[in-house]
Amino acid sequence: MTATDPVANLQTLIRCPSVTPAEGGALTALDAMLTPLGFTVDKVTAREEGTADIENLYARLGHDGPHLMFAGHTDVVPVGDEAAWTHPPFAAEIAKGELFGRGAVDMKGGIACFVAAVARHIEKNGPPAGSISLLITGDEEGPAINGTVKLLQWATERGERWDACLVGEPTNPDRLGDMIKIGRRGSLSGRITVHGVQGHAAYPHLADNPVRGIVQLTQALMDPPFDGGTDDFQPSNLEVTTVDVGNPATNVIPAKASASFNIRFNDSWTVDTLRVEILRRLDAAAGNGRLRPGREPVKYDIVWADRPSHVFLTRNNALIASLSSAVETVAGRSPALSTTGGTSDARFIKDYCPVVEFGLVGQTMHMVDERVAVADLETLTAIYETFIDRWFAHAGS
Repeated sequence: MTATDPVANLQTLIRCPSVTPAEGGALTALDAMLTPLGFTVDKVTAREEGTADIENLYARLGHDGPHLMFAGHTDVVPVGDEAAWTHPPFAAEIAKGELFGRGAVDMKGGIACFVAAVARHIEKNGPPAGSISLLITGDEEGPAINGTVKLLQWATERGERWDACLVGEPTNPDRLGDMIKIGRRGSLSGRITVHGVQGHAAYPHLADNPVRGIVQLTQALMDPPFDGGTDDFQPSNLEVTTVDVGNPATNVIPAKASASFNIRFNDSWTVDTLRVEILRRLDAAAGNGRLRPGREPVKYDIVWADRPSHVFLTRNNALIASLSSAVETVAGRSPALSTTGGTSDARFIKDYCPVVEFGLVGQTMHMVDERVAVADLETLTAIYETFIDRWFAHAGS
């Protein structure tokens, strides 16, 4: 059963140039691995006006519960300067114990190891005492409109239900076994535009410089801190990511200035309460006359970005304990239970079942010469196989 070899699985997947939104043959290759194992495989193309069509894959082995889902993505980010790569980004070459290629750790490597783990489980024990499914998207690295969200909806409408999910994102910062993600901070973005009055820089009393206003507002967003963190999450943090005036002239006061921001927030907040607090800060700062003495309050408007991500924390002891003990048994270290980092598709899955994340070491993800230690592929496969055994033992008890 060739699917038992994670290295061969990963080489096959890397050799499919699946840069978002291209499928690149990766889902077809995954279908060829899963079908001989007894999975029923469906490919689902999701569409929305104004966006690229995305091919996704859903595969299920078994008909009864308990039902374990593995989720991930075969799409990858662009390679950048291909000439800068030591080995071609889609050749999947091995050198000095490392396998090179775009997607090696983010996250074709996790998929390759999970498929190998399932194949080994079947080879040793026969089909699982329940069901295993793979929910694989081609739109995680893109806008995430035609990917996991729509695939979950499609599967749910067909009657699919899950008891737990493991996402194979690269969660480990330094060594395999360092970290399991048991939650994620929320993410909220917006854009503020301050409206002034254009004029000559030598006659500021005849104009109203919006740059002064945008400085007041952005400072209020960044200071004071929103909170000091919670038992499970680090402090919420807001960053101003752009400040734009669009004014090429040095002697003209511009008519408007804009700033974009993003806040990663913990469970002290919801999207709604955070919006209220941000507006409170902006309104208070708009009336501050320190940079604009004698002026009316700053005139501004704000546009919130679509699809904010909500904070979540998984508290499913059977899921966390099964994975933690598998990591300890195979890798020999006790993984930290973390909520750090950015967002992932777990933010969508958490509305359907408990979800955790564990995968490879992420140090080279999105970089030139993205690569994974061959030894880590074998270790992760062993962790996943042990986890499968223990999760079904817990879930079936």
